[in-house]
Amino acid sequence: MTLKVTNFGTLNIVFMRNLTIMAVASALGVLFSACDRGGAQEDFKYCVDEFADIGVIKYQIPDWDSLTLQEKTYVYYLAEAAKYGRDIIWAQNYEYNLPIRKALETIIKDYGGERSGEQWEQFMVYAKRVFFSNGIHHHYGEHKFFPECDREYMAQLFAECKQDDKLIEIIYNPDIAPVRKYQGTDKDIILASANHLYEGVTQAEAEKFYADMEDPTDPSPISYGLNSRLVKDEKGRIKELKYTTGGLYGAALTKICSNLEKAKTVAQNDAQKEIISDLIEYFSTGDLRLWDIYSIEWAQDTASRVDFINGFIEVYGDPLGLKGNFEAMVNFKDIEASQRTEILSANAQWFEDHSPIDPRFRKSTVRGVSAKVINAAVIAGDAYPSTAIGINLPNADWIRKEYGSKSVTIANITEAYDKAALEKPNSMMGEFAWDDAERQRITKYGYITSNLHTDLHECLGHGSGQLLEGTNPNALKEYSSTLEEARADLFALYYLADPKMVELGLLTDPEAYKAEYDSYIRNGIFTQFTRIELGKQNTEAHMQNRKLIADWCFEKGAADKVIEMRIRDGKTYFVINDYDALRGLFAELLAEVQRIKSEGDYAAGRALVEKYAVNIDPGLHREVLQRYAALELKPYRGFVNPTIVPVKKGGKVVDYKIEYCDDFVAQQLEYGEKYATL
Repeated sequence: MTLKVTNFGTLNIVFMRNLTIMAVASALGVLFSACDRGGAQEDFKYCVDEFADIGVIKYQIPDWDSLTLQEKTYVYYLAEAAKYGRDIIWAQNYEYNLPIRKALETIIKDYGGERSGEQWEQFMVYAKRVFFSNGIHHHYGEHKFFPECDREYMAQLFAECKQDDKLIEIIYNPDIAPVRKYQGTDKDIILASANHLYEGVTQAEAEKFYADMEDPTDPSPISYGLNSRLVKDEKGRIKELKYTTGGLYGAALTKICSNLEKAKTVAQNDAQKEIISDLIEYFSTGDLRLWDIYSIEWAQDTASRVDFINGFIEVYGDPLGLKGNFEAMVNFKDIEASQRTEILSANAQWFEDHSPIDPRFRKSTVRGVSAKVINAAVIAGDAYPSTAIGINLPNADWIRKEYGSKSVTIANITEAYDKAALEKPNSMMGEFAWDDAERQRITKYGYITSNLHTDLHECLGHGSGQLLEGTNPNALKEYSSTLEEARADLFALYYLADPKMVELGLLTDPEAYKAEYDSYIRNGIFTQFTRIELGKQNTEAHMQNRKLIADWCFEKGAADKVIEMRIRDGKTYFVINDYDALRGLFAELLAEVQRIKSEGDYAAGRALVEKYAVNIDPGLHREVLQRYAALELKPYRGFVNPTIVPVKKGGKVVDYKIEYCDDFVAQQLEYGEKYATL
């Protein structure tokens, strides 16, 4: 499971003014030279670009030179393996994403006409949006977005560069593929979704296909459907097309495996060599039992400093919550910062034993909870350009129960968000916090409590609780992701206010948790909807989770004004009057969400999500958009990757240096040339 950044108040994430789009008439060599070749500086500038609703920033890789040459080489090949999966996520998101991306790349590189003026600028903004979203649907809202330049102008660009003009109808027609993942109740959620995880198959057919595979008596159920596209052939037969080196996405997976083989030769220990061998065999065969074996071995490898994820992992993109999107990340341990997560891991059983849930749903023995703080060296696939700030894997409940899980908080990513905030004078906190006392709390404690929330969410929250014997792990279907994220968030929110945080030395002030409570409620009820167009529903799982929690607590505590909506000078604010009571509401909701998951209560889970998580109050939505627009901020952010470059002497690699890139389009074009496989 991954935790996306959205807590604007806590992290105070803001961005620089819009940077001028580089004139692409210059030679590509000049374009790519925008990447800084000098490494990190004390005056490092984080903000790279802004367009539409997006800000692009860069992150540093601290302590790079503390790695040995062998470790750096290992990171290098793992990073190459990660980036060679780029085309897979584009193809998974929508059938025509890759042809459209390649057409846009060709126009940017080859168009010989005028490269200035409003129409060209609008075309470039559209191209950047497509690059950022890994396709033509919004990376977070999942709705289709459109160019602001005229259709006739786009047709001219396509004609000049000899691109397929049939793609223009797909780009501009609002009735074609309007949403990547449909979550309504009035349509078939598979047929109404534009993603390319299914082909010609209805929701009922897909559910029956996988239900027939399941063995309810199996204590270690396979994650059926995780690595395949489900299709119906011309004779009406339903079958899976597996993602393997010899099957679907074969060219990309072959490149990935080739670099994994190179990484294996410089792996840190025999355990990692075995892990990589099993991953390669899994990519070669598509055998999901091998994925489970790999996942168990990976979860148990807690000694290696350099680590990675690579595969078909998170299922947020599938309306049925079965099929994994390609995702990859290479990282290494931040030794000093990991002390706090190690404290949490060491006390995992205490947290489980004191959880405010039915004792039937608690784990009597918490196994293998491993947590650390890491620095990312590369993000790829579904984690690029927009990445999580925390990860807890494996996702299979039975593996978590029997073998434990591995949790990470990504320090250099959260640091980049925080440092980027200093490059902009305006802030969400200044506009939406009720008073100076609230702002001062967030300024003093917001960063640490936000990081602790992530640690608790990933390190313990996702790994807590257990299913009752016989409960199908897929029982919650399309509501599974939202409810799982809510469960982990509620766990974190409940324990942030516990005296145990001070006792363990994780917080110095027992009142510090209030900073996160303020930010969380304000964001969940109100400010996160700066990310959604007026009139649209709230569809993304993490945003649904936060709205569910905040709205449920607001309603349940209304009689006692636990959370109060106040109006001042025509502006709306949400203020917590009773923090202890709010913690009690978090406990109550956590107990119910855990019951829903443990018992597989689909009806109750659906009722919670549909009532509290989906529909946005139009008046509040209009207000938050208007107030936010005046701040000139961007509600979404993502990254350009640093580049790991071999340093040669006498024809031999003697080191690897880090180069930082200051041009988003340059990196996209570079990746499009170097890592294209499909």
